[in-house]
Amino acid sequence: MKLKNILAAAVVASSATIGFAQSPVSGFMSAKGKGAIAVSYSCEKYNEVYLVPSKVDAVPVFNEVVNTAVNLYATYGITNNLEAVVSLPYIESKGKGQDAFLAANGFENKRSGVQDVSAFIKYKVFSNRMTESTLDLLLSAGVSTPVGSYNADEGLQSIIAIGNKSTKGTGLAIAQIKLDKGLFLTGQVGYRVATNEVPNALLSEIKAGYAGRKVYLDVWAAFQNSSKGTDILQPGFNGFFPATQVNYSRVGGNIYAPIYAGFGANLGFNAYVAGRNLGKSTGYSASLVYNY
Repeated sequence: MKLKNILAAAVVASSATIGFAQSPVSGFMSAKGKGAIAVSYSCEKYNEVYLVPSKVDAVPVFNEVVNTAVNLYATYGITNNLEAVVSLPYIESKGKGQDAFLAANGFENKRSGVQDVSAFIKYKVFSNRMTESTLDLLLSAGVSTPVGSYNADEGLQSIIAIGNKSTKGTGLAIAQIKLDKGLFLTGQVGYRVATNEVPNALLSEIKAGYAGRKVYLDVWAAFQNSSKGTDILQPGFNGFFPATQVNYSRVGGNIYAPIYAGFGANLGFNAYVAGRNLGKSTGYSASLVYNY
């Protein structure tokens, strides 16, 4: 396989995880008419929650939550400088609440279904060849919207909702420097606007890694800062969870290796290290990728 094809497949694999653990777009581009398709499995678990004013050591109602997802993710090079990205996850969220308590209060321990379809385009606006390195600047825009019949307005039951039933538009600016020896550094910043009372948010990410013919690996940190919103179980909170202010700092890493004839596999890990109104989860993912 050519190195650029391995890079395209590796980036697809590392991005095809639940809820976009990291940004759905990267600093690498697919060539015209080329791309990759990934099927990923993701799992994350938490039994602590970042609430205001302090973290709590159990999930209200459900004690512990496990989220799993199977995600379809694909890229396609429309031109050498323009790429399309699509994603569609099926998510299951399970709690570990006590059966007697749940039955007495009308709660259930599981929610599942198809979540939101997402589509992005990415355009390379500038590329500069330097001594033993290349600097690329890119712009990306995308939208995600619910396609499943899930509910996000069930009061405390929504702690295990599989989404916030919101249509979101996102714009991103990306800068990446690639060394000829395979090392790279990527930074991106953007803004997301949302419906259904979900607060708008500033998004950012930094990623460093190595991309070679036999292996691709990276480490990353992603951040979200919401502009407004309520805090769970605090004054002003009316039980509608999508309207809460969700901030986070999340770190992770990926390793990808080609297998045979365009196929490759990826393993990933991620964890929240700070947040507001969300679970302190750790997770892992595995992806199978076909590069065409």
